[in-house]
Amino acid sequence: MAGAINGIVPVMLTPFTADDRIDYDGLSRLIEWYIANGADALFAVCLSSEMFFLSPQERRELGRFVVEAVRGRVPVLVSGHVSEDEEAQKADLRAAADSGADAVVLITNRIGEGAFLSQLDRLVQALPSDIDLGLYECPRPQRRLLSDAELQYCLDMDRFVILKDVSCDLSVVKRRLALAKGSRLAISNANAAIAFDAMKAGARGFCGIFANFAPDLYKWLLTHGERHPQVAAQVAPTLAVGSLCELFGYPALAKRYHQRLGTFASTHTRALGEDFDLYARCWAVEDVLDNIEASIETARAAIQSLKVPA
Repeated sequence: MAGAINGIVPVMLTPFTADDRIDYDGLSRLIEWYIANGADALFAVCLSSEMFFLSPQERRELGRFVVEAVRGRVPVLVSGHVSEDEEAQKADLRAAADSGADAVVLITNRIGEGAFLSQLDRLVQALPSDIDLGLYECPRPQRRLLSDAELQYCLDMDRFVILKDVSCDLSVVKRRLALAKGSRLAISNANAAIAFDAMKAGARGFCGIFANFAPDLYKWLLTHGERHPQVAAQVAPTLAVGSLCELFGYPALAKRYHQRLGTFASTHTRALGEDFDLYARCWAVEDVLDNIEASIETARAAIQSLKVPA
């Protein structure tokens, strides 16, 4: 067992080819982009990876591919815990464990509402005792936040190294940070609007969708932001406002961003349906992306003017 998984943890996209196969060449380039731009860990086979729209075989292959491509340079979290039947969930989680992941992530909304702790025990017991675990309050198909008592139960197990917090509430994040103090569990906030405030409160990183656009800026906020409050006051709002692009057909917009960067070729997505048209659904897409890119570059320029490493 390792320590907590800290830092900037992008929720990975899954690039597809235009004919609906996983684009592994594009995924290789995406992995290199994440690492080159400051990612401290990667979260594969998650909601942004379109895990609910991957077959069991695709989920297994995707997790294993990411682990092998990363080659130990950063920790890899793997989920794919999507099934409703408990025995099928155990198979989901064992497949994630078999990928060689540094931590296997359980999805809170997949675990029974009326008997959460007992089902959690059974799922954990079905996994190798030496593998670290994570928790993800995935907002689809419904958001299921942990109670303080449930979080404390997980802390007492000493198996969990990260909680992807989707409360989107700074007071909840602070309360959870107090509960987890001194433990291996990192509280990793997923909401860009409170990202810097959560970091200042003690959150050890960020694990949200806009890390698919500018992980280096989150990394700078985490490592240097408090020492440079004037620049942080420019960077943090840039990220908070930019993250609203989630409303513009995510993950298709993020894929178009990476298509523009040359990371991969297609914006094809399964999660939004076969008939989804980014340009019909979201007007001025290219102008939105132009402005996102410009604001990111302006923030990077402000950081570089300090002559502080990004």
